[in-house]
Amino acid sequence: MQAIPALLARPLLALWLCALALLAGCGGGNDATPTPPPASAPPPGQGTLVGSQPLPSVPLADLQRAAASLADQGWTAAPRYAVQSWRLDYLTLDGRNRLVTASALVSVPVKPAGRPSPVLAYQHATSFYDDEAPTRRVRADEAPLLLASLGYIVLAPDYVGFGASRGAEHPYLLSAPSAAVVADLLTAAQTWRRGAGVLDNGQLFVAGYSEGAYVSMAALRALQAAGRPEAQAVELAVLGAGPYDVGLTLELQLARVRAENPALAALFNPNLLRDLGSTLRDEVRRLILRTLIPADATVGYQPTFLDNFLADDDAAVERDSNVHRWAPRRPLRLFHGRDDRTVPYAVSVQTLQTQQALGAADLSLTDCRATKADHIGCVPDYFAFVLAQFGRRARDL
Repeated sequence: MQAIPALLARPLLALWLCALALLAGCGGGNDATPTPPPASAPPPGQGTLVGSQPLPSVPLADLQRAAASLADQGWTAAPRYAVQSWRLDYLTLDGRNRLVTASALVSVPVKPAGRPSPVLAYQHATSFYDDEAPTRRVRADEAPLLLASLGYIVLAPDYVGFGASRGAEHPYLLSAPSAAVVADLLTAAQTWRRGAGVLDNGQLFVAGYSEGAYVSMAALRALQAAGRPEAQAVELAVLGAGPYDVGLTLELQLARVRAENPALAALFNPNLLRDLGSTLRDEVRRLILRTLIPADATVGYQPTFLDNFLADDDAAVERDSNVHRWAPRRPLRLFHGRDDRTVPYAVSVQTLQTQQALGAADLSLTDCRATKADHIGCVPDYFAFVLAQFGRRARDL
């Protein structure tokens, strides 16, 4: 299978886990009476559409062949439409709270004129290479194209650090920029659809696995908190194996490393990482990042989430990274494998219990049914679950 693992199954936390194991001016006119200068336009802000460009279209026959080749890996729906795609450039925030131009893929099913479609926001999992961003992989066997072939208008952000924003650090597991890259894309895409005459039917679906699930959860929380109309438009979100409670995710990973490495366990108290001292902690950070990021990576990662954790700053982890402590008012389905060692299953259980305690009503956790129910092994089952869940609710496909 190429499409699904290509953008979903690149677990970053497993790699840094290995590192832990190593632990190691203007002017007036010429009139006699001066006239005031014209008021300058306000600077463009988040969600501003900067530009768009068409990308190659994919014929229906190609999509049907790709879907058939993936049938044994979770793809259970037959494509119905050819797909035309565009790249959108838009303004969002980076991990330092600065405006940056980001890019995203929008893939549209080729339907008869006047027929609307539901919108599907699809967030991909961890990648280290710019050429794996959605706008760089407009192919029949990629998830955004296959989803669009079923009748959805699919929006897939490249993320900050990829595509148009290559060169900026990717704000990994930072909630504010993760939310912004999706929320601002929804705004920019609506502007684009109006100009391009692409009709949506008012339904919004949200999907993502691993980091994509985290980014999706951050966006859903931010949209609801801001009272954005898109929050009410969410028909259903299906999120798989996301590290929503980043603090718990890292604590469980560290506990596992200590259990499997007695020599490492003797080096420090896991509840007092700050006692490592700044020099040793900086070395740990360097080793983690060196092992986390491949030598040939074309995208850099902002390490704020890791710095907060190594400093034992629980308040900063909660403020900057955690996205589980809120009550969704729209339907949300969590999905996870009990054998997941990259993002432990307990993280989804904790998220479910926390959100239910805060008042979430239409919320559930479904277990992966794969024989090997780990992070990678559950990707096909997740896709099958997404297609079934969305298919029951989507109109105008």
